[in-house]
Formats: sequence, structure tokens, C-alpha cells
Amino acid sequence: MPTTAETVAEYFAALRAMDADRWVAVFAPDGITNDPVGTPPVAGHEALRGFITHIFSSFKTIALTESEVYVNGASAAAHWTGHAVAPSGKEVDFAGIDVIDTNGDGKITLIRAFWNPAPVFAALAP
Repeated sequence: MPTTAETVAEYFAALRAMDADRWVAVFAPDGITNDPVGTPPVAGHEALRGFITHIFSSFKTIALTESEVYVNGASAAAHWTGHAVAPSGKEVDFAGIDVIDTNGDGKITLIRAFWNPAPVFAALAP
């Protein structure tokens, strides 16, 4: 079973690969993401797949790269930077912090994503 650090690394690698199945696979069956915090939570593999598929289909490319990861047992905080290219070709950079909890199987049970989505949404505007 993967360690918390390995799970976090796989989460970000799956995002960079824009691989929805790989991304969903790092979550527990009842895993939840609050992305960003303050929006309705997305829970369970089916909803998570719909969430990430929508994001991937909204961009030519989107990638988050973890720059610092702090692990304490089954929890981690990851500072990341993001880069996306909208269908129009407009590029946007953004950053945030994810607080990630895992279970005994090394699967994500909860992500709380702290970031400002406004610049990303602006990049998608025609």
C-alpha cells in the first residue's frame, strides 16, 4: 500500500497526465474533494470522475506541480503551482495549497483545496 507521500505524488502526476481514471484511482470509493474550499464537495468515484473530466475537457492542457509537500502521518499539505492553456490558446498561471487526508489503504479520503479560481475562469472567457 502506498505511503501518504506516494499517494500525493500520484495525485499530482495523474493531474499532469490529464488521466481521469488514474486520478480517480487515488481516491477511496467515498473520497471527497472540496475544490476550491467553499464550493460544494464532490464525493465518490462517479462524481469525482465527472468533476475531473469536465476540468480536463475545458482546457487544452492543465497541470499542477507540487513544489512543497509536508506529510504528517496520514495527512499532507501540498503547495502547488498550476499552468493551464484554454481552448482559445490563452495561458494562465495560478497557485494554491491542498490539504490531503488518506486512509489506511493509502487512498485519498478528503482534499481541501485552497486557491482562487477567478484567473482560471477568466482564461476560459471568450
